[in-house]
Amino acid sequence: MSTHTPSDASAASARETTEGTVYTVTGGDWDEIAQSAARADDERLIVNMGPQHPSTHGVLRLILEIDGETVTEARCGIGYLHTGIEKNLEYRTWTQGTTFVTRMDYLTPFFNEAAYCLAVERLLGIEDEVPDRATIIRVLLMELNRLSSHLVCIATGGMELGATTIMIYGFRDRELILDIYELITGLRMNHAYIRPGGLAQDLPPGAVDQIREFVKKMRKNLPEYDKLATGNPIFKARMQDIGYLDLAGCMALGATGPILRATGLPHDLRKSQPYCDYETYDFDVPTADSCDAYGRFLIRLEEMRQSLRIVEQCLDRLQPGPVMVADKKIAWPAQLALGPDGLGNSLDHIKNIMGTSMEALIHHFKLVTEGFRVPPGQAYTAVESPKGELGVHVVSDGGTRPYRVHFRDPSFTNLQTMAAMCEGGQVADVIVAVASIDPVMGGVDR
Repeated sequence: MSTHTPSDASAASARETTEGTVYTVTGGDWDEIAQSAARADDERLIVNMGPQHPSTHGVLRLILEIDGETVTEARCGIGYLHTGIEKNLEYRTWTQGTTFVTRMDYLTPFFNEAAYCLAVERLLGIEDEVPDRATIIRVLLMELNRLSSHLVCIATGGMELGATTIMIYGFRDRELILDIYELITGLRMNHAYIRPGGLAQDLPPGAVDQIREFVKKMRKNLPEYDKLATGNPIFKARMQDIGYLDLAGCMALGATGPILRATGLPHDLRKSQPYCDYETYDFDVPTADSCDAYGRFLIRLEEMRQSLRIVEQCLDRLQPGPVMVADKKIAWPAQLALGPDGLGNSLDHIKNIMGTSMEALIHHFKLVTEGFRVPPGQAYTAVESPKGELGVHVVSDGGTRPYRVHFRDPSFTNLQTMAAMCEGGQVADVIVAVASIDPVMGGVDR
């Protein structure tokens, strides 16, 4: 893979060609690396960075070979947060699957749910039957989720650089979004709110007003990040020309999201392969041409402003109506209510099906215990998550459970850019590069 680094420091595993510096990135076990280092003549030092939990990037292990302060080789060690989610899905009904996928990248739960449900709906052939209100609410929640994910990225990235004020501001604003989640779904994370065919329930009273208040407050708060960081000479010196990866490198490694858009390519699935009626919304795709950590920071900041625009458009479009498909063979038969123990079936609904209609009770029992059948086939859908292209490949054998579900998580793919970004740079710059990638290990390891 041909890349260009702004520094002149050469990496041990690199060779100069007419195309630029070519890096050889290989896998390997710690024992092999240690033995090869022991056999080497030069005095190289191999250090483990991790797998402790630095900030919120999760249990990522970086194996660095360093010469003084220069990183000559960098490798990722992953798998420490493996939860077997994809395999577990094969033992649950299609609807129960949403309770698993929401936990993968735990900072972007609504994107995980939406991608999965869009794939199931494609297999069912009900894409056009999902009510408009449900689709608008999905977009609304995904854009709020984009905001909260970027806030965590900027907050923790700042904290890792010693900019603790940015961390405090980021988590302060994210808390406002989590309050909205809690009002709508009953939970701050792991929602399982987006279901095949629609949503678990409609927006509760007061939700629209609270979101409008949040948009107003967030518009006032966003300029604070500019004042704190964007023009800050110390912040810029720490971020500019660090974690460099150009367009050729991104294409070779499959990087998407802010990393790709920081090279100047305005690739965004909401524009290039629209879903959930995104083509009808008015928003811009921010880009930068710096190919570095600072450009990725600026893009995330601008994407937050664009998300606020989309959220306002969603609120203006909301019309009364159903939030689940009309087909009773698919629609989850629950009428949810917020009780003292969280979100659950409303007592009135339970009294109704238990006391008045034997057919409704039988239908409820069969749909909840067995689930609906999905015609045999396979589908791939992709959404633009805050970190890049989040794709899901779903295979059905005609049963009530998935035959296979596999996710293309952007954190997993983007993390492979780490070696190209870090080799030849300083040890301290590894922190900046990883923070600019914004990987979440729940999505990487699944």
